[in-house]
Amino acid sequence: MNQPLSPQTFFLRRQFNWLLDSRWQIVIICLIAAVVSYGVSQTFPLQMAVVTALSIFCIGLWGTAALPEYWPALVFFLVASVAQLAPVDVVFSGFYSSGFWLLFSGVILGAAIRYTGLGNRASAVLSRMTGNSYLGTLTGIVSFGLILAFIMPSSMGRIALFVPIVIVLSESMGYVAGSNGRIGMITAAAFGTWLPAFTILPSNLPNMMMSGMTETLYDVQLTYWEYLLVHFPVLGGIKALVLIFLIQHVFPDHAPIAQKTAVNDKRPVSRAERYLMLLLSLCLALWITDSLHGISPAWIGLAAALLCLWPYAGLTAKSCINDTVKFAPLIFIAAMIGLGAVISHVGLGAAVVESLSGYIPFAEMGELSNLVALTGISTLVAMLTNLPGVPAVMTPLAADMAQLTGLSLSAVLMTQVLAFSNVFLPYQAPPLIAAMQLGNLPLGKISKLCVLLFIITLLVLTPLSLLWWQVIGIV
Repeated sequence: MNQPLSPQTFFLRRQFNWLLDSRWQIVIICLIAAVVSYGVSQTFPLQMAVVTALSIFCIGLWGTAALPEYWPALVFFLVASVAQLAPVDVVFSGFYSSGFWLLFSGVILGAAIRYTGLGNRASAVLSRMTGNSYLGTLTGIVSFGLILAFIMPSSMGRIALFVPIVIVLSESMGYVAGSNGRIGMITAAAFGTWLPAFTILPSNLPNMMMSGMTETLYDVQLTYWEYLLVHFPVLGGIKALVLIFLIQHVFPDHAPIAQKTAVNDKRPVSRAERYLMLLLSLCLALWITDSLHGISPAWIGLAAALLCLWPYAGLTAKSCINDTVKFAPLIFIAAMIGLGAVISHVGLGAAVVESLSGYIPFAEMGELSNLVALTGISTLVAMLTNLPGVPAVMTPLAADMAQLTGLSLSAVLMTQVLAFSNVFLPYQAPPLIAAMQLGNLPLGKISKLCVLLFIITLLVLTPLSLLWWQVIGIV
């Protein structure tokens, strides 16, 4: 039976419950956009004020999820086009950016993995990777999720594929619904295939957004191998180890008590599975060696997606393009990238940098202090909006920040990764919210895990990353 609420708790809920209503959130965001843009219009041109209002409106709605993600995205395209805030090729630049096509190819590759049965075979492999102890089981799941991140670009696709597999596996290992063991295994699947993947260029949305916007704004192409070298040793490998031990701490449970028999796949490898494994291996090899051949990971992924969609290949259903591809995330990423391009076009980024320089003496600070300050600003942006909001806000400022701080453009861009790979609360990360819904994960304990990991990353892993950067010479 539910315990009755105390008078104080009841009063607070009545006072603040309206803040949770999406309609009030929309009103508040619109008011903030109007007030801030009015203030901007007193000092800067009207066009810059309109872009400010549009940015606050879109990013605010994306951050609060008060409306479906595609709605503010479509508002951006409409207002930016009708108000002529920037040329058409700038407004719609997201549709031909690498980030857009990486997301598209990730959706198709995920569909092929499910359609061919390669996902079921992966679950059988996973059941053999997990050990006889609870810690070994968590280690196996996180390791498999990380391997999956190298193969399958879309984080949403990986979670949609991986979480159901681990749910079945947890049942076969004797962990009942609601037990710490079951929740811990599902959490390991969600975090393990998503959080360390921020260090793998095509594997998460913010990575792809930053890559696409960098290419659009600065004609600079981030390479798969360089990005992996800069971030994976600390934010990928070490963070995965920290994640395993934290999950064991937050969700402690006994060792598996049942035989792992529920997940089994002894059928012969089909022709479609062999072709898909070959295609994924080739795709991964080309991604890793992109610094040698110069082909963007996006076009490699698109070529692989085209082969999967070939009607006679048997790798996807013939209706895949109509039934599987969800256009809302594609419109969202195109709008995010386009918004960044418009912000840069009207000079709003330079204006923000000039304002920041009045409060933070970048020019007088050393390289390390500037890196810490930039990471702090990006982290604040992530907390106020969401993780994809970091590249949307910070990438258009990168060139100006590089000039102001004396750091290289690459170093300034890479500070974003330190921020958007460090989640403070679940609301910042749509893939994590999706995993919580799929696995029925408790918000309170997942939030506790996020906060603990956030603090450890901020105090330990971020300094280690900056030290690693100095070792490899990017600062």
